[in-house]
Amino acid sequence: EDLLNLIFKAMMKDSLNSSHPVSSAVQSSEQIEEMFDALSYIKGASLLLMLKHYLTKDVFQAGIEVYLHNHNYGSAQSDDLWDSMNEITNGTLDVKKLMKTWILHKGFPLVTVVRKGKNISVQQEKFLYRVEPENWTADASYLWHIPLTYITSSCNFTHCTNAYLLDQKSGM
Repeated sequence: EDLLNLIFKAMMKDSLNSSHPVSSAVQSSEQIEEMFDALSYIKGASLLLMLKHYLTKDVFQAGIEVYLHNHNYGSAQSDDLWDSMNEITNGTLDVKKLMKTWILHKGFPLVTVVRKGKNISVQQEKFLYRVEPENWTADASYLWHIPLTYITSSCNFTHCTNAYLLDQKSGM
């Protein structure tokens, strides 16, 4: 419950135009200090939970183990964790490409789901909490790779979870 409260607070801050990406280039120690705020930590934790759910616990755990083994007693760069995950997924999913859409963009997407009979369509757009019409312009460059999981009436959540990666503005 406490984590969920923190996530919602971070999302509120991330939904403002004054937000910042989880990862960005820095030139000074002051910029480094500015990056490590609650938004970076809580959004980062949320993104790791999202990835763990999408990859499954066992695949995620194996990726973490590869990462720790490859970088024990050494330093790491921001892409090293995603590269370790890619080693485990064996090319079935480009984890680095997926995660870069989340850590290099500020904010998060609003996903709209529309059901027409048996057909489902989904669409994403950047979510902003406060939109000032005179200052607002649509930013077409914001595109997240969104792992969506769902169940159908023929199964339940614990036995057959289906997954779909929304990596375009809209999909079916």
